[in-house]
Amino acid sequence: MIYQLNEPAIDMQMLERLTSNNYTRRIKSHFYAYSTKYDFCRFFAVDDYDSHLGIICVFNSSMMVSMFEGVTFGEDTLSEIASFVVMNKPYSVEFPVQYAPALERMCSIEYLGDKRTEFAFAAAGELPELDVQELPRLDDVYSILAQCFPAIKNNHGLWLTDTSHRVRRGLAQSFILEGCTTATVQYIIDKVALIGHVGTLPEERGKHHARRLLYWIGEKLTADGFEVRLFARPHRVSYYEEIGFKKCGLDIVLERKDKDF
Repeated sequence: MIYQLNEPAIDMQMLERLTSNNYTRRIKSHFYAYSTKYDFCRFFAVDDYDSHLGIICVFNSSMMVSMFEGVTFGEDTLSEIASFVVMNKPYSVEFPVQYAPALERMCSIEYLGDKRTEFAFAAAGELPELDVQELPRLDDVYSILAQCFPAIKNNHGLWLTDTSHRVRRGLAQSFILEGCTTATVQYIIDKVALIGHVGTLPEERGKHHARRLLYWIGEKLTADGFEVRLFARPHRVSYYEEIGFKKCGLDIVLERKDKDF
């Protein structure tokens, strides 16, 4: 059974019982940022009679699923989640990797799996001196990202509102190197920082700006006591390993076949 949760039925004590992984951290970051006060951020329980199996978070056009420690999803539960996915039609679904192939099969008419490699930064303990803005104007960050990501270019207000909201709460942070390259820590949860939205102005590409910024962020956040992670396509493994990131896992994100960006 899947049903919506509102406070006080859902709280951080409940979320702390979820398995420690990227999906849980994403769910926590959304709850920290918005709790259950907004229609664009909703939380659902996945139950089996009187026991909680997992939590689903629907945030704008994305969906994340995680399970409680010690829990496994059976075929009936996966079928119910698949029906929930098809009914809600999110653009993307992040799901525990061991169940992703089964979910992809059940949703294959409308969804296709996209493989990602997970990386963890292995710090060398050497922070280079670079011209990095640690608290840049978000409009400056956007001016770079808009030339790199059509989804952000087409949703300026949504991106700015959400990013500024998270930055003010210490859940996210953006960086700019030399006015031409940016990267954003998309969540800082449970001492793990996830890097995403890395972009460089078109005229400055090929000059290793992104490589230098990612290395700097990895060293800086590691020194501050965080584990630094990122996700990328499998064919980029050698690129990130040259920077200092080590492959630590694989996952599959389901994306809607009619997704237009």
